[in-house]
Amino acid sequence: MRRSFLPQSVTASLGLALSFFAVETVAPHTAAAADTPAPKLALSFRPTQKDVDYDIPEEKDVEKCKVEVERIGKASGWVVLNPNGAILRRFVDTNADNVVDQWRYYKNGLEVYRDIDSNFNNKVDQSRWMNTAGTRWGIDTNEDGRIDRWKTLSAEEASREAVKALAARDENALAAVLVDKEDLKTLKFDDEIAGKISESVATPGKKMLANLQASKTFDPKMKWMRLDVSQPSLVPSDDGKADIDLLVYENAMAIVEADGKTAILQIGELVKVGDVWKLTQIPVPLEGTQVQLASGLLLQPPALTTGGNAPTGTSASKVSPEVEKKLKDLQELDKKAPSPNDSAKAIARYNVQRADLLEDIVKMVPASDKEQWIRQMVDGIAAAVQTNQFEDGVKRLQRSESDARESGNKNLLAYITYRRMLAEYTLNLQNAASAKRQEVQDNWLKDLETFAKAYPDGEDAPDAVLQLAIAQEFSGKVSDAKKWYETITTKYAKSPQATKAGGSLRRLELKGKSFQLSGAGLKGGKIDSRDFRGKTLLVLYWASWCQPCTEDLPQLKELYQQYKGQGFEILGVNLDNAPNLATAYLTEHKVPAWPQIYEPGGLDSPPSVALGIISLPTMILVESDGVVHTRSVSIADLKQLLPDMVKAKKK
Repeated sequence: MRRSFLPQSVTASLGLALSFFAVETVAPHTAAAADTPAPKLALSFRPTQKDVDYDIPEEKDVEKCKVEVERIGKASGWVVLNPNGAILRRFVDTNADNVVDQWRYYKNGLEVYRDIDSNFNNKVDQSRWMNTAGTRWGIDTNEDGRIDRWKTLSAEEASREAVKALAARDENALAAVLVDKEDLKTLKFDDEIAGKISESVATPGKKMLANLQASKTFDPKMKWMRLDVSQPSLVPSDDGKADIDLLVYENAMAIVEADGKTAILQIGELVKVGDVWKLTQIPVPLEGTQVQLASGLLLQPPALTTGGNAPTGTSASKVSPEVEKKLKDLQELDKKAPSPNDSAKAIARYNVQRADLLEDIVKMVPASDKEQWIRQMVDGIAAAVQTNQFEDGVKRLQRSESDARESGNKNLLAYITYRRMLAEYTLNLQNAASAKRQEVQDNWLKDLETFAKAYPDGEDAPDAVLQLAIAQEFSGKVSDAKKWYETITTKYAKSPQATKAGGSLRRLELKGKSFQLSGAGLKGGKIDSRDFRGKTLLVLYWASWCQPCTEDLPQLKELYQQYKGQGFEILGVNLDNAPNLATAYLTEHKVPAWPQIYEPGGLDSPPSVALGIISLPTMILVESDGVVHTRSVSIADLKQLLPDMVKAKKK
């Protein structure tokens, strides 16, 4: 008797006989030669989920692949290797019943995806992504090929699943990333908060379609590029919103792209439930630069909880009737908040009304609660100013800044000052004539330096210093930029900005040093810059969304064709957030087949962070002996330098 190594759903879809892939029951850990599947059959399997990027050999190489029997402890099965011996697939029987229950797929030698039959009924019920493919672990409860719930899901991946759900108009997929009844129990929310979240995520299909129908920009072809969030926030259990500590992201935005167009999807609030991040509201496509400023439910100041449910640690067990009325007015205003498709005038009016209410609440609440409300008010005003939707916003921020200075609260003063600076700079830059833009930039540098010196221990200090370093570098003041990058790596060594700053220092000091970069190839395998020794090498950092990269491309292709035969080579380093964006771009623009490094993370990927890449394109010119000739070269520079460099190589 023989037993199948194929899940029934996969077998049916492929139309294959079960007996093609079997082992003898009398010898469960060995296989007769006839039982070993041919490479073509073994490689014909596909993941149950559609969005898996894994190695698929070219048709001409399929028969050159090898299928070998393997045994690891009690597990046995087959491994599929490409002609070079790199692993492509692994089919495993983990419980020694002679039936495959795991189907594993590989990319660049690393397992990136696994289908699992955990109850051993010959049907896939779990799907896992791993290594460079992320952290997702999905459960298919009814074994129909669709993820019903998530066991592991990062915030980034939750936002990507939300984008996919909206693009496909898939209510079930969207529901899988929304907080549900079981999550509410797990997080032990206050009854009022639980009720509000339940209402927010109710009828997801209806709300999703309404949001999409109102959008002029969200295209069904749009794909997730990245998640934009600030640092996560901790809501302690004694805040009164839940009986356990909560980890929350507020005002999360997903950047999406299709056909060269970029749009924003407001994800809103994300809360961590075990190992899964969930959304507490239905995502909303944003139009243009319009921003919805209504805050999430979990990071509203404690005073929002009224009556007998006031959180432990607040100044009073019950807010005053005057404050309670203002809170109700605020809640009613937020319920009627304009949609992203409403006029700029309507959104501006809403922003002003909301700021007025928050200002009134700040005056009424106890001193111990004021700072939380002030921060919420300042965040809203600053965001509105930066999108030109709050005419007198800067004056309001300046007034709050003056009040904080008089109060003697230095941390709050630093918080407001930094947001006032950012808002003012953005507004001035938007309104400045071309001849005045440099003056605006110079003033911004002065403001950043003043802030960094005045508030060296402020929570925004590392970001301010990084902004200062970047601005100095853009202005050509390299020595000043280095000084500030060094400040970050020493004074703020534990901050996220320190890693980027360290890479920037290495980049600025590249000239005359040996260059070395290695990474995963876009088409698989590993690429190492040292393999190009003996050639003049241009290392090009680029992305599909980079307009200057596209503008430079025709001339770059001409130079490549002109000098390739004389020992000139280009090594691309793509910084898109998804490899398919790079692949599509290369095909569309008919880019020559120069090698491309790609690793996940975009501007925060290892190849980018290693040299602190801050703008695209960044082009580094390396001599044939591997030493950096120019750390930042332009197309015009290349036209002048390449003739002499390739001649020198010939000598």
